[in-house]
Amino acid sequence: MLFGTYSPALVISSVIVAVFASYTALDMAGRISTATARAEPWWLGGGATAMGIGIWSMHFVGMLAFSLPIATGYDTGITLLSLVIAVALSAFALWIVCQPTLPVSRLFGGAVVMGAGVASMHYTGMAAMRMTPAIHYDSFMFAASVAIAIAASGAALWIAFRLRGEGGHTRKLRMGAALVMGAAIVGMHYTGMLAAEFPVGSICRAARDGASSLWLAPVIIVGTLAVLAIALITSILDLRLEARTSVLATSLANANRELSHLALHDSLTQLPNRVLLEDRLDRAIGAAERQGAMFAVMFLDLDGFKAVNDAYGHRIGDILLREVAQRLGKAVRGEDTVARFGGDEFVVIAPVLEAADAADVAQQILRAVETPVTAGGHELRVSCSIGIAMYPGDGQDQHELLSNADAAMYHAKASGRARFSYFETSMQQDVHDQLQLLHDLRSAIASGQLILHYQPKFRAPRGPVIGAEALVRWQHPTLGLIPPGDFIPLAEKTGLIVPIGEWVLDQACRQMKAWLDAGNAGWTIAVNLSSLQFGHAGLVDTVSDTLARHQLAPQSLTLEITESTAMRDVEASLATLDKLNSMGVKISIDDFGTGYSSLLYLKRLPATELKIDRGFVRDLPQDPEDAAIVSAIVALGRTLNLTIVAEGVETQQQQEFLTTLGCNSFQGYLLGRPMSAENFLEAAAQASELTS
Repeated sequence: MLFGTYSPALVISSVIVAVFASYTALDMAGRISTATARAEPWWLGGGATAMGIGIWSMHFVGMLAFSLPIATGYDTGITLLSLVIAVALSAFALWIVCQPTLPVSRLFGGAVVMGAGVASMHYTGMAAMRMTPAIHYDSFMFAASVAIAIAASGAALWIAFRLRGEGGHTRKLRMGAALVMGAAIVGMHYTGMLAAEFPVGSICRAARDGASSLWLAPVIIVGTLAVLAIALITSILDLRLEARTSVLATSLANANRELSHLALHDSLTQLPNRVLLEDRLDRAIGAAERQGAMFAVMFLDLDGFKAVNDAYGHRIGDILLREVAQRLGKAVRGEDTVARFGGDEFVVIAPVLEAADAADVAQQILRAVETPVTAGGHELRVSCSIGIAMYPGDGQDQHELLSNADAAMYHAKASGRARFSYFETSMQQDVHDQLQLLHDLRSAIASGQLILHYQPKFRAPRGPVIGAEALVRWQHPTLGLIPPGDFIPLAEKTGLIVPIGEWVLDQACRQMKAWLDAGNAGWTIAVNLSSLQFGHAGLVDTVSDTLARHQLAPQSLTLEITESTAMRDVEASLATLDKLNSMGVKISIDDFGTGYSSLLYLKRLPATELKIDRGFVRDLPQDPEDAAIVSAIVALGRTLNLTIVAEGVETQQQQEFLTTLGCNSFQGYLLGRPMSAENFLEAAAQASELTS
């Protein structure tokens, strides 16, 4: 027999190619298993080609490493046939490992088919030498090579199936698995080579017209490594692109969820907003219609929230709203919806078996809200008024339900607050009256329905008159004279208080200029500023323009703001008041003693006057606590060089007591009621005669 020898360099090259091909096979299995349905056939075809070329190249380089003492070569057609077999079995292997499961029966059958294919590829490649006489194979070694091929194929299929995921840990395992698989493939090949026996006198018929082994080995090695490298690089780049795409898709999904949440939830309380509330109402109506069920719509408004907001500022108010929102969420049941309707208004949708059940939910809410809240070091107490409208009895659509629940809430608030009220048909008239009043109020200025009355201010103890406070009244064409308490809150709620306040300022300055021109030197006119008007950006310009328009000296105008308004946002209030004070306008702190002033800030306010609230004056001199408070206010005012004005003086005893305490001037029904401008001059003249 002819004995062959092996080229160590080519043997090592075949081992490297085997390991590289094994790693490529494992990587391709991972890519195919994670590919989309459209991309999977392309990855299967490309992977099978690269993997098949790698396995075939290992076997062929291994054969090229073997040399006989005769000239050898390889038939091109048969060699290509062995390559086709390698690609086909690679496609079969990749298809198996990319299935969702790999039962033992499929693993065993796949190993047999793939092992037979690997053996066929190897021995087809050997046949490409076209030896005469034919190559003789040792039966035992031949069987051993086939067995090794089947075992190696089974191991390769199992490893590829187990490691087809992605990740850093998986890639490290693939490196180790590629070494094991490469060793198994090499072992099968060289076992098969040992099975080959070449009789003495054998001739290689492919040596003359086949491919020469001298240049074929380097070409195959370089070409195969290039193909495998390209396949791996493509896989890695695609994996990175897929990972980035996945990250981007996840980011977009998170952003969409966040935007959706922001669009449907209130940013302060995180409760559903009006948009989501309307959707929930539509769903509740649809479900109730299908099931013949009912549900309650509860409209909640916080009692006393405005006072907290005015006294402590919006930051504390926001803390209070967040706490109330959390309490509402805990007070209701899991199937109920709590939404923030706007401001300090909330809506609850509560499925119930009967209308009486809504009362239990309302009671739970009332108890939850009335518990004191600690915010910014302050203990705050608020309650809520609740209006209840039932579906289907109190409305057929969300607009009707909300409108009727709102009407019931106003009835509860008017009945004493901190309670709930079911909607009744008669309440619709109240809602209609409010809407009609608002409609009329919008045109009251233009149609000349607003008028000013003036309440005189007297120097203590009995005069003379030193000025007046302008008080707005509404002379409605059909309802007659409407007091401020019936329309000012409505104007503040809708923002109409700003143009009304500007009209009052303009008319009061015009009237004061006329009185001064008539010889009433030293008089001043006081105008009240609402919290909304005081916070308006154009206030300072409006005051300046009005004074200039009527040629009124700034010292003749006193602007009154409540203590709580001044303390709501102290720094902003100081900035506005400083601008007004620099113009020469006098500042009066109204209703002093009812708010929550800090003396540290109060001394910084450029005020010229303190007005004692009528609530402290009412029971003087009988109530010693009120007397002590008024005495303290007067002492504080003197310390700060402020003029002290007592309002609500209605009795001689009050007048005398306040004079004794040291008040500078008075207002009240005892001395003069609010009156028209025409009557004011006559009353002032009479008062002057009495004091002269």
